Amino acid sequence: MESDAILSIRGIDKEYPGVHALDDVVFDIHKNTIHCIIGENGSGKSTFIKILTGVVPKTRGTILFNGQPFDPKSVKDAKSRGIVALYQELNVVNDLTVEENLTLGREKHRLGVIQKDDTLERTVSILKELDKTIRLNMPVGKLSTAQKQIIEIVKAVSIDCKVLVMDEPTASLSEEETGKIFEVVRKLKANGMTVIYISHKLSEVFEIGDVVTVFRDGKIIATKTVHDVKRECRDDIADACLELVRMMLGRVVIESYIPSGTDYAEKILEVRNLNTDLLRDVSFDLFKGEILGFYGLVGAGKTEVARVLFGIDAYSGDIRVKGKTVRLRRVGDALKHGIAMIPEERRQDGILGKLSIKNNIPMMKIKSILKNGVISRPKENQLADHYIKMLSVAARDREQKVAFLSGGNQQKVVISKCLNRESDVLLMDEPTRGIDVGAKLEIHNITRNLANQGKGVIVFSSELPEILHLCDRIVFMNSGRVSTIVRNGNNLDNDQIMKIIARGEQRA
Repeated sequence: MESDAILSIRGIDKEYPGVHALDDVVFDIHKNTIHCIIGENGSGKSTFIKILTGVVPKTRGTILFNGQPFDPKSVKDAKSRGIVALYQELNVVNDLTVEENLTLGREKHRLGVIQKDDTLERTVSILKELDKTIRLNMPVGKLSTAQKQIIEIVKAVSIDCKVLVMDEPTASLSEEETGKIFEVVRKLKANGMTVIYISHKLSEVFEIGDVVTVFRDGKIIATKTVHDVKRECRDDIADACLELVRMMLGRVVIESYIPSGTDYAEKILEVRNLNTDLLRDVSFDLFKGEILGFYGLVGAGKTEVARVLFGIDAYSGDIRVKGKTVRLRRVGDALKHGIAMIPEERRQDGILGKLSIKNNIPMMKIKSILKNGVISRPKENQLADHYIKMLSVAARDREQKVAFLSGGNQQKVVISKCLNRESDVLLMDEPTRGIDVGAKLEIHNITRNLANQGKGVIVFSSELPEILHLCDRIVFMNSGRVSTIVRNGNNLDNDQIMKIIARGEQRA
């Protein structure tokens, strides 16, 4: 089959300072196939696609494209060779028409006057073949998300694309829209195109895919035909999804769980029938002194729960804090009711990098450093020194700019801000992403100490080992719903976890 490979990947490595993102990646992608790529966050999928599409250079290794060496220096270079990527964030202009979007950036002009594009006829024929309901004069802003994706697909196909990379194309689509995209993808394959299809919805692999490659920790675990995976599981799709989960996660070690000591006597947070565009009837409780974990594959809805609880997203449903019904319409409401959040993107949303440690810590409660309505430098210094000592922040002094701290120490500054707010409920979204092992252990110990002090902590993480190591109970989410809530401990075994993730099964 080697001669049928449109892409041959041999020994690809990608190293960043302190991170081996890809490690000796070897596999083939064959012509005229739908090749699915799956793996958890941080498994290496995105890095591989960035190398393939010219976003970042590889460290070492070889890629052959139609038998010729392929080493794109930019996205434009990759496109000129025939490899185009479509991402979740749609690259369309809502204020323009379909025609204007299809020709945007490729307009022909003479003396500054745009001329009629003689390639438009071919583009229109591609559009008609993929979706006859989309007309050239329609404003793109009035199209559905699926139709907007089709516009992007048409743009890619019209520039002689040979390999189309689709990154989570159905993440925000309804079931009906997903069916429409599948129909389009099948037409692309029928016309001879190769599609690399990335998804966290494992059932899609068996609905649309020909071949599946599983990434884990920067390595290739397996490349198999979808037919073979199903055959090995006796054509039981649920068992086939479970087998993919096993390959994605490997053996999960759960023996290291250390209970926080909660007695489950006092509910600090109650959530009932929470609904948003993605979430459906999400209900759970958080107890005083408990560390509650939320886990699910990308798109499962765990981050959306965090956003609602911090007043970012609109919702319907009931939320009670310490027995009192509250309405969280904005971040200020969450803070007023004792809910603070450590955001997933700490550099973007959690810190002001150009300011010092002492300037960052009081940001969520400025009155903590005021005296007679004016900032008191002694109080500001005292506050900074208190949290630097309490959380063992490794810094030159309180005046050091936060941007120059390590990732783990930046996270400690964010935690300090939340503690200074004196919140009863602490939301931690991907609390250890991008920090080293030693700092991760420190953050875990800090989290346990907060629980032991009576705080209620909710950890939203895409790292299952972290959830199993840290959390007293675990909320498993699937497609915006709570699939099950389990108590951590010795009665929770590896196979049970895998089945919950793969099937979203109910359990009392």
